[in-house]
Amino acid sequence: MSVGSASARTFGSLRRHYNYRLFFAGQGVSVTGTWVQNIAQAWLVVELTRSPMALGILALFQGLPYTVAGLIGGPLIDRLDTRRTIIGTQTAQMVAAAVLAGLALTHSATVGEVYLLAALTGAVQIIDWPARQAFVYEMVGPSEIPNAVSLNTSLFNAARVTGPAIGGAIIAALGVALCFAINAVSFLAVIASLVLMRRDELFPVEAGPRRHVLGSLGEGVAWVLHTPAAWLTCGLMLVVATFGINFSVLLPVLASVTLHSGPVTFGILSACFGAGALLGALFTASVGRPSWKLLLGGGLAFAVLLLALAPLHWVAPCGVALVATGAAFTTYTSVSNATVQLAAPDRLRGRAMAVYGYVFIGSAPLGGLLAGWLSAVGGTELAFLVAGGVCLLAVLAAAGLQRFLAPAGDAAHPAAVAGGRPLPRRATVSPSRERTVA
Repeated sequence: MSVGSASARTFGSLRRHYNYRLFFAGQGVSVTGTWVQNIAQAWLVVELTRSPMALGILALFQGLPYTVAGLIGGPLIDRLDTRRTIIGTQTAQMVAAAVLAGLALTHSATVGEVYLLAALTGAVQIIDWPARQAFVYEMVGPSEIPNAVSLNTSLFNAARVTGPAIGGAIIAALGVALCFAINAVSFLAVIASLVLMRRDELFPVEAGPRRHVLGSLGEGVAWVLHTPAAWLTCGLMLVVATFGINFSVLLPVLASVTLHSGPVTFGILSACFGAGALLGALFTASVGRPSWKLLLGGGLAFAVLLLALAPLHWVAPCGVALVATGAAFTTYTSVSNATVQLAAPDRLRGRAMAVYGYVFIGSAPLGGLLAGWLSAVGGTELAFLVAGGVCLLAVLAAAGLQRFLAPAGDAAHPAAVAGGRPLPRRATVSPSRERTVA
């Protein structure tokens, strides 16, 4: 494959779809603002408490609403106008950021208020996360889903580079209040992009029969449980997300406790992770459809690199290791996301992504508390060691299951575990039992 063709494939969704270009640009501004706030919020908690466990509690409040009610988002999304729903959720998050900016500006913020606003933002994610995931399909159609998912991930991680760097510099020079204000204003960009879209260019989504929310939810969960590509992907993600994806807790502790540094170093380390994540996302965007080799290889590399981070006590080696860790992280998560999206039929996509989001985001409370406790007991050394070891065992177990489920010729596409053959672009669903059929 030539460099030119790889480049064309990498940015294919942006070239072909006006609505996706608008959304991508708006998200670029908004997600950068979110990362500016994320680093400021974590550092504010560090300043208020000086406790690794407090960061774990912050993760608990951020993720607990999704853990309790995250699965409800899928059935609701499948009933609502996705574009208008996202406008509403983005507006709600803008208001929460503005309130936090006001509290910080007046120097009246308490750790309890930070926790409360984090919980409110987490509650909005119950609707916002599956809505944004499902809306990608409406903007680009089925053939471009893997590319668009990877581009979204690359955007997210480009913001992970610039946001923490900007946030760290602002905190060091002017304090945290400005970071929260920047995030509040940044939501206007994505709201404007949604308002300006050409609705006639959105891809239609097949609507299923209207059911009670709980019955609709059960239908989505049943589909995941009866689709090997979905339950194997979600099961592995549950373990990796719970034990391994706790950087919002571990990086502030790594900077402030292990490396005895300040917000600038915290911003640099976060940017290093984001730079690697951006490289990984661009790589997966240049690849065609997802494969088990990429999914499991990315997960394996991520686990090994977590183990490599455990003994490091110097800024430069930590930064290098975090670049590599970020690349492995987004390779794994991008392919996992695309796998579930491609396997899901139109009428269940919102519910399928709600289950995936529940696993990915809903694991944060337990994972954050665990990471905070391990850091308090044995420092980031113990936390990274446990995270890497558990993730390594999970990836090896998933690799064994995948070989057992798809023994004939090992079809490379993740959907091959449904029966040894890749799924079609749009899978159909048996009315008697939710499973994909080729």
